[in-house]
Amino acid sequence: GRKGGHKGRARQYTSPEEIDAQLQAEKQKAREEEEQEEGSEGATGDPKKEKKSLDSDESDEDDEDYQQKRKGVEGLIDIENPNRVIQTTKKVTQLDLDGPKELSRREREEIEKQKAKERYMKMHLAGKTEQAKADLARLAIIRKQREEAARKKEEERKAKDEAAMAGKRLQSLSLNK
Repeated sequence: GRKGGHKGRARQYTSPEEIDAQLQAEKQKAREEEEQEEGSEGATGDPKKEKKSLDSDESDEDDEDYQQKRKGVEGLIDIENPNRVIQTTKKVTQLDLDGPKELSRREREEIEKQKAKERYMKMHLAGKTEQAKADLARLAIIRKQREEAARKKEEERKAKDEAAMAGKRLQSLSLNK
């Protein structure tokens, strides 16, 4: 048959006890290094301060365990990138639900569009926009045309009435003879 790929080979799993042992060894190693540094700096000899520093070291190490594991050479080289944002997790008690909610860019743009449309409509109704001025001028021209057409109709109607009256007079005069 065919040769199997590399993916099916035996896997090695570390037990939780081995992981705990490794963590303890790392903590012990860190403590020894700190003690050597303190010894070289010249310890004050105050046992309370030493105990506090050991306790704070343990809490710092616990915090480091929760931080993201660095990939590749990130752990070896300290990089100071001002653009890099370190993600911090917030506890539920730290969340501010009552505060103002930050809007996304699209939501902000949509709100700005609506406000601009409302402002334009107010200006349009007040007759201050170019389109409103053009509409009002067009309406004025149409009103004049309608008034002229109504006046002409009225004159034509009067002329018809007068002609009808004149025709009736002639008819009545002719009948009277």
